[in-house]
Amino acid sequence: MEYSKTIEQSIHFIERNIKEELTAEQISQQAGYSVFHFCRIFAVSQGIPLMEFVRKKRLLLSRADLLISKKIIEVALDYGFETASGYSKAFRKEFGYSPTTYISRMSGCDVKEIITNLGGIIMNPVIIRKPAFLVAGYGINTSIAENYTKDIAAYWDTYDGENLESKMYQQLNPPNHGEVGICVPNSENGSAVYLLGVIVDDFEKVTPDMMTITVPEAEYAVFTTPPVKEILAAQTEDHDPFSTAIKQTWKYIFNEWFPSSNYEFDETKMDFEFYDERCHETKDAVMEIYVPVIRKSI
Repeated sequence: MEYSKTIEQSIHFIERNIKEELTAEQISQQAGYSVFHFCRIFAVSQGIPLMEFVRKKRLLLSRADLLISKKIIEVALDYGFETASGYSKAFRKEFGYSPTTYISRMSGCDVKEIITNLGGIIMNPVIIRKPAFLVAGYGINTSIAENYTKDIAAYWDTYDGENLESKMYQQLNPPNHGEVGICVPNSENGSAVYLLGVIVDDFEKVTPDMMTITVPEAEYAVFTTPPVKEILAAQTEDHDPFSTAIKQTWKYIFNEWFPSSNYEFDETKMDFEFYDERCHETKDAVMEIYVPVIRKSI
């Protein structure tokens, strides 16, 4: 007997009713089979038990709601979780990071494009251990809850004010070329400062208008963005092909890599972006994203 169409229709039924109370009996009944028989064929077809599939689908679809300014407790209740802590625990177990981390890192992404499309590219990060280091530079006030963006490269390319990047290099004279972008929470209400700086040996040359931070030692998954064939002069951040590649990479990390990896996001450490000479090339420009990780507990 051909079951594929029945399974497909059942999955559509689950998705349409994902915010309702769903039971194995209810799903099996709409498919026209006994619970025992349907659960067996579903598990064989999808490689996962029926109600485990429902749980995973709830968590997957709930991510879009997190990005439209809904509170975590509201999303938790909408998708059948009794408490925000229970939802957060299940979310972290499923994806490798907390709902709070997802909101802060993915805010500003198009909700309709939560599932990343990188043209079939599969990114395999390099796992490294990096010692603590010092960063000094200039900060950009932003809001994680509203207009937060990680398009720092595009921001500086389209910045009309003083050339702070050149000023930073002249003043600090760092040992190596390369800018570091780090989001530093400023309060619990979603405000933050995005620091664009350079790695320095000490803070002796820092001026009062600069900010500093010590990035602690951590284990990182290092991702290199897909090469941008040609960087054109960007009139706005939204039309910069390099910033688009960075956005897509961040979405890939959180939507695809973490859930299928053996790692979790280490929220006690700091993620950052690194821009060196390779991102200033007019062709095949790339940059690196450093994501702090810890191995998933068994």
